[in-house]
Amino acid sequence: MEHAQGSLFHLLEKGTSADRVTLEAAARLAAAGFEELSFQHIWRLEEEGKYYVKHHDTTLFAFTVKKKPGCKDRIHIGAAHTDFPCLRIKPNPDVSAGGYSQVNVEVYGGAILNTWLDRPLSISGRVALASGDVMHPLMRYICVERTLGVIPNLAIHMNRDVNKGLELNKQTDLLPIFGLDKKGQEKRFLHFLAKELAAKPEDILDYELWAYCRQKPQYAGLEGELIVSPRLDNLTSVQALLTGLIESRHVGGINVVALFDHEEVGSRTKQGAGSLLLTSLLQRIMEAMGRTSAQISSSLYDAFLLSVDVAHGMHPNHMGKMDITNQPVLGKGLCIKEASAQSYATDCEAIAVVEQICRKEDIPYQKFANRSDVVGGGTLGAVASGLLPVRTVDIGVPLLAMHSAVETMGTEDMQALTDFICAYFQAG
Repeated sequence: MEHAQGSLFHLLEKGTSADRVTLEAAARLAAAGFEELSFQHIWRLEEEGKYYVKHHDTTLFAFTVKKKPGCKDRIHIGAAHTDFPCLRIKPNPDVSAGGYSQVNVEVYGGAILNTWLDRPLSISGRVALASGDVMHPLMRYICVERTLGVIPNLAIHMNRDVNKGLELNKQTDLLPIFGLDKKGQEKRFLHFLAKELAAKPEDILDYELWAYCRQKPQYAGLEGELIVSPRLDNLTSVQALLTGLIESRHVGGINVVALFDHEEVGSRTKQGAGSLLLTSLLQRIMEAMGRTSAQISSSLYDAFLLSVDVAHGMHPNHMGKMDITNQPVLGKGLCIKEASAQSYATDCEAIAVVEQICRKEDIPYQKFANRSDVVGGGTLGAVASGLLPVRTVDIGVPLLAMHSAVETMGTEDMQALTDFICAYFQAG
């Protein structure tokens, strides 16, 4: 098996927007012999076939099939998300103020705002250009791999109370500086974008562009036992699922990786886990395998779903924020997340399955639960299992500074998660 951390670093550097994550995932799957399918075409699946299909550029499914004796197919699903908190560039983005050229942005997801100050920023995403077919614009992709902007802090001499707490206004305080203002140059950002794409400014119809943090992933700690990087939430999970699907020994049935967009804003979109995509995908797979409606229904209700997303690690400076008996620490293994409110998909039978795999394979794991007086976050697990009512468990690596522009994880936890995903896809 490849070294989990090295593959993660590559994805962290290249996956600068949701569409870039799916492009990297598709390239890796294709290199491993997976065949691309389209939702618009009829599928013909081969015995022991390997396939992937993209949906609206930012969601991707990959799966392997292998026939088993009998009428019921073993279905193992692992789901993660391709998006992460960041800054989205608005239409008509140019702002001129005080001799500076700025770009108008809005906050995407639950970002920790002040962590975006003084960071090197650039842009990534997709652009729609005019074409000869009005129903099919020309879609182009862009990732500028040099620093374009920064959101500078205000000097302490001008804000003496800054260390008492900083409240930022999402509209006025988070406008990145992208250069110095040049007189007589209108639509500066649009002209820059056109030049990068070798296109005409008037052909740019719309875009989904994101300001991303350019800080590189790196090891930290006296012995390299930590990883510090942007986008650990949730590219750690994406990486583990891809490795698990590609490298695990297929023992039969259907193994599926689902990489959804829009988890950070609720999942209830055409690309999100709150859509009918996953159920529709599974039905199409089994129909292409020649299964009857009764066989499909029987197999679907016996499926197993892993919602793979990061967990909160115990912060040494704020230990009182954690539950009094469940305190996962970085470097001690993956986390199983539980919540009575079902913000994490909690099912003791399904959790027992995860624990038995960990014990069998000697994979370190911990359990996470929120303090009873703290409202935690949620994942796509509860959303997806509401539409596909199967045994579901939330797992992931523990993080510090979740939703910061730069997050921290334990180096060995990535290997534990990857080892578990491989074992899960091979479990009978």
